[in-house]
Parts: sequence; C-alpha cells; structure tokens
Amino acid sequence: MKRIIIAVVASTFSVAAFADIVGRASVVDADTIEIHGQRIRLHGIDAPEKGQPCFDASGKSYRCGQIAAMALDEFIGVSPVQCRERDVDRYGRMVADCSVRGEDIELWLVRNGHAMAYRRYSSAYIAAEQEAKNAKRGIWAGHTQAPWEWRKDRRSGS
Repeated sequence: MKRIIIAVVASTFSVAAFADIVGRASVVDADTIEIHGQRIRLHGIDAPEKGQPCFDASGKSYRCGQIAAMALDEFIGVSPVQCRERDVDRYGRMVADCSVRGEDIELWLVRNGHAMAYRRYSSAYIAAEQEAKNAKRGIWAGHTQAPWEWRKDRRSGS
C-alpha cells in the first residue's frame, strides 16, 4: 500500500515541475524568446545565429539570423505568447512549445524558412522544413550551414 502512495506522490511532483507561461514575449533570437524574465528555447527547431552568414540564390551573403529574429518579432507583435514547458536545457532555459494567436510559433518559423527542424530533439517539423525547401522560402532560397554545425565549427576554431 505504501508503494502505491509514494508512486502517486512522486508522479504528481514530476508533473507539477512543468508549467505554462503566458505573456508578452521579447525576441532574443529566432529560436529563443523571453517572457516575464524567463528565457525560453523553442522546442524542436534551430535557427541561424545572429552572426551566421547565409547566401542568397546569387551567392551574396546576408545576415539570416538577424532577419529571422526580426521576422519572429513582427509575427508575434504585441500578442500574448503561450508556452508549454517540455524541459530545461543545459543553460537553464525553459524548452517549450509556444504559440501566438493559436498558431504554433515553431511551425511558422520552419515553414517560412527562418529555422530548421532540429532532428536531434524532435521530428515534429521535418515536413514543414521540406515544404519550405521545396518552395525555396527564407534560408532555402540559397544556402547556409545548419546552425548546429556552424556553432560546432566556431567552437572548434574552423
């Protein structure tokens, strides 16, 4: 009898550790926002970093990370953002699924070519990425290095 009670109590605490957060969001970069001082990493996607170069169809370099962050800021506007926590990353940021006006923010970013499906953590946005590639939207109009590869190269000094 005691084991059953302990299991119920333990599962109650683990569920309670995850919470929703709702409020006006500030865009940190295209895959990180902040609500009420809480940094939130968008789940299942990875967007180009602010300093990461992308290349358009003619091979001209442009700041795709900055463009993606500005597009996200415009998409969110002043509408409240709702995020459902899934995890906490190694930097202490909440990792969450977020929406604005009932629309999945991560899906919007990937579908519009502002982010890639982060297959290491989720398969949820692979179809949206393929859709963006086929339509040559955003980063797919030219070419760029995957953000996770770009960060790895920067750390290793390549």
